[in-house]
Amino acid sequence: MRQIVLDTETTGLEPSQGHRIIEIGCVELINRRLTGNNLHIYINPQREIDAGALEVHGISSDFLADKPLFSDIADTFIDFVKDAELVIHNAPFDVGFLNAELSDLNRGYKSMDEYCKILDTLAMARKKHPGQKNNLDALCKRYFVDNTQRELHGALLDAEILADVYLIMTGGQSSFALSSENAAEGTAANRIKRLDKNRPPLKVLMATEEEQAAHQKTLERIQEVSDTQLWQLPKEN
Repeated sequence: MRQIVLDTETTGLEPSQGHRIIEIGCVELINRRLTGNNLHIYINPQREIDAGALEVHGISSDFLADKPLFSDIADTFIDFVKDAELVIHNAPFDVGFLNAELSDLNRGYKSMDEYCKILDTLAMARKKHPGQKNNLDALCKRYFVDNTQRELHGALLDAEILADVYLIMTGGQSSFALSSENAAEGTAANRIKRLDKNRPPLKVLMATEEEQAAHQKTLERIQEVSDTQLWQLPKEN
């Protein structure tokens, strides 16, 4: 089963008012496992970005000035997501923008639901947690997913966080999640933490000769009193 966890950032809230997509982030899951085969694209919207949207994602028009147009990346995007199930938080928003962009190209593109199945995790969360906050930050808190890097919204980062939330929310591993928004945060053992990709390599400590000899004697003592041979002791050279 191939799924694509998807998020977008836009110039504003309504495609009907001429707002455009400026960033697409896609995270691939195959059989519920992250593959690392992701798609991340910034797009020049050829229009100004609303002040409110800029406060949310921090992506400026100057930054996008040299980025490709949606028309340049449409085929790449469709090829990447085609025949997968799209996992999106508040799917009508992102799908509405994608459909508007594809329609405006006048190239005969179909709507997104004809290319992909679409799963809305917001609708799923509202059903699972009625009467509670179900935005992505609230779900991260509820399921102990680390979102400390999320100072601003970003399509790829939000897709990665949503992938963590979705896998926990649908994997039967949420028994530690607390029903109250004001409940304690839970133990560190229950949290998903992202490791820094630039971290130094872990130091490997090898057992000393004395430690290996003590371990060997322990195995010999256990085997002497055991009716079943659970392992094969190393042969003497």
